[in-house]
Amino acid sequence: MTPQSVCLLVEDQTPNQVRMTHALTAAFPGIRVVVVGSLKEARRWLCDEKPRTGHVFELAVIDLGLPDGSGVDLISDIAKSHPGVTCVVSSIYDDDVHLFDALSAGARGYLVKNQEPEMIVHYLQRISQGEPPLSPSVAMRLLKHFRTHTVTEQPDIHLTGRETETLALLARGLTIAEVARHLLLSPPTVAGYVRTIYQKLNISTRAEATLQAVKRGLA
Repeated sequence: MTPQSVCLLVEDQTPNQVRMTHALTAAFPGIRVVVVGSLKEARRWLCDEKPRTGHVFELAVIDLGLPDGSGVDLISDIAKSHPGVTCVVSSIYDDDVHLFDALSAGARGYLVKNQEPEMIVHYLQRISQGEPPLSPSVAMRLLKHFRTHTVTEQPDIHLTGRETETLALLARGLTIAEVARHLLLSPPTVAGYVRTIYQKLNISTRAEATLQAVKRGLA
């Protein structure tokens, strides 16, 4: 995120609108936050969206329980129409149904509302480091899900030794620069490994990479 970034905040409750706006501006100083309270308003903004000169729509923070429908539908819409935008859920729900529906639709982060404001800021700041913003309860639920579901077939996709090491370090939350230092490689070389891993595993986000690492017993 940069001072030229635009965030669409989709939230119908005024106290939550204020709280999340404060968190976003604290996490990303200078960011422009557009607040809407329904799916209809969000879709209208997406259709009419003409950012100010130099501003770029890069982030959407979306509540799941909206007055006129589910935020999951909006996440799916944005993932298709604006694939470069990071969609993050902000919700009171942290059960499997809501979590996996949102992730399947294209969400790249999931924050539970009942956290201290400074923690919300901390998790949001992970976006700039290429990491998924996940509340602890959500991260634990993801790990539990993939550790308790037996994999009946081993993945047919082979990763080289370096690719496996890179995937394991990514799952630990290391940045590309940190992975490079750990493996005594250059950042461009590691970035190349990451691109190859994403292509082989047909994934596109750090969250998906972490889940793949868990499936392979690397995290």
